[in-house]
Amino acid sequence: KIMKIVITGALGHIGSRLIRDLPKEFSNAEIVMIDNMETQRYPSLFNLPEKGVFNFIEGDVTTMELKYIFAKSDAIIHLAARTDAAGSFESEKEVERVNFTATKAVAKACLETGVPMIHSSSTSVYGTQNDAVDEFCGSDELKPQSPYAKTKLREEELMAKMYQKDGLKVITFRFGTIFGTSPGMRFHTAVNKFCWQAVMGLPITVWNNAFDQKRPYLDLFDAYGSLCFIIQNDLFDGRIYNVLSMNTTVREIVETIREFVPELEISFIDNKIMNQLSYEVSCDRFLEQGFTFAGDLKRGIGETIAFLRQANIGLNN
Repeated sequence: KIMKIVITGALGHIGSRLIRDLPKEFSNAEIVMIDNMETQRYPSLFNLPEKGVFNFIEGDVTTMELKYIFAKSDAIIHLAARTDAAGSFESEKEVERVNFTATKAVAKACLETGVPMIHSSSTSVYGTQNDAVDEFCGSDELKPQSPYAKTKLREEELMAKMYQKDGLKVITFRFGTIFGTSPGMRFHTAVNKFCWQAVMGLPITVWNNAFDQKRPYLDLFDAYGSLCFIIQNDLFDGRIYNVLSMNTTVREIVETIREFVPELEISFIDNKIMNQLSYEVSCDRFLEQGFTFAGDLKRGIGETIAFLRQANIGLNN
């Protein structure tokens, strides 16, 4: 059977890698890509692999008639969202409208068509004082530090309600901070931004008090692998799963970059999320399902720096 997989936000950091890799796992799959093109990442559509059957639809999932697109699909991978947590303070209402409304619309269409849904959330929903945290934590440890994270938590609650009351086939992934190269990658999160600054000869800007705080990170390779794993194993059990390749500190990230850019400098700056907390996130629940993480920080950083260096050869050679 030829699979049909629909991806919302298909041209973004995760989606633009996913649409290229899915045909490797699902031969000749029909990949339906939905994106509103707000970020104008047109090159994400360039040079798609010959193996898959691709259909691109430009549109906003908050207003589209989705059930006709979703019909007879094997899975919906919902990635459409505004993802800049630090930037979400300036656009709180818009983040809520776009992210929550989009997730609700996608879930409703999945329910109407009986198609299972992969909902992407974030480990930024945690705001714990404890050293380690997992999916069993209480509400006192779920204190999101940004409007983006608050909206993600509301989406999770909606998914749980629709699973329990309506029978929605769904699974929620709390992704760690993404790193790794893709045609639609962005550079507003820690690892990618640091790589950009280092290669361009700029000081790496680190938030005050954040240098030795431990946080969860997710290699794009593992993000792709986890999404395929869910579809292959039909694991739409209504539960939340932490998905991350490693817990690491900003110091460790910077020292890894320094292996490739020995001359890098660090500049400490203030940030709006003042009560940044240090914690490790456990992904034991997902490991118990049989998934194996293979992400590698040094490899991901090395690839990113290698790509960027092609544009800045004079400074770094």
